[in-house]
Amino acid sequence: MTEPLPSTDHPVSPDGPRRPALLVFDVNETLSDMSGLAGRFEDVGAPPHMAQLWFAEVLRDGFALTAAGTSEAFAALAGEALRVRLGGQPLGRPLEDAVDHVMQGFGALAVHGDVPDGVGELADLGIRLVTLSNGGTSVAEGLLERAGIRDRFERLLSVEGAGVWKPAAGAYAYALQECGVEPMDAILVAVHPWDVDGAARAGLGTAWISRSGGRYPSYFTAPDLQAASLVELADALR
Repeated sequence: MTEPLPSTDHPVSPDGPRRPALLVFDVNETLSDMSGLAGRFEDVGAPPHMAQLWFAEVLRDGFALTAAGTSEAFAALAGEALRVRLGGQPLGRPLEDAVDHVMQGFGALAVHGDVPDGVGELADLGIRLVTLSNGGTSVAEGLLERAGIRDRFERLLSVEGAGVWKPAAGAYAYALQECGVEPMDAILVAVHPWDVDGAARAGLGTAWISRSGGRYPSYFTAPDLQAASLVELADALR
């Protein structure tokens, strides 16, 4: 069941949340089902559980570079992190072939089952929809095209245009500037609490999609909305 969560930064009206002008969607794991990458690791002779570890390392290193005042494109960082992670594994193919095989998996990912209907219902509310990814726009483009919902999104944005990764404030500011929207008129939609927290600190409203029903960390700014799916989010904003 969808339920608003209290937030001192973005209180929810007793009559329900105010409908935003713009929804800004995270892409990796929020829209895309990345479980398919585990099979790619298995294909090259690495343990399938390594996929989650590798993705966490990519995020960690992207955040670290941003904190240090620099940045790296997601694809370049992810590829090099793969070389480090797979380097000591007894692979069934040359290392570079293994890296290419895993990276090509991004081009075959599907969206989560709730995404097509949820995105459609949100768009039908008259809310502008855009994406903002730490990855490249080509990955988002292919993902949404395969799902048949590319036309529902006004723009596909990447932090490469901002020069800093989310959750740095500059990443969200870049998206708002590109869309001509004030922070109070936008909601960031993500499955990652760190992304929700970053957007809240940048002045945006926030919606946390918790498909697994897990606990939201108390050390992050609470989301304005919590939903188990994008369909439930649409119901909350209708």
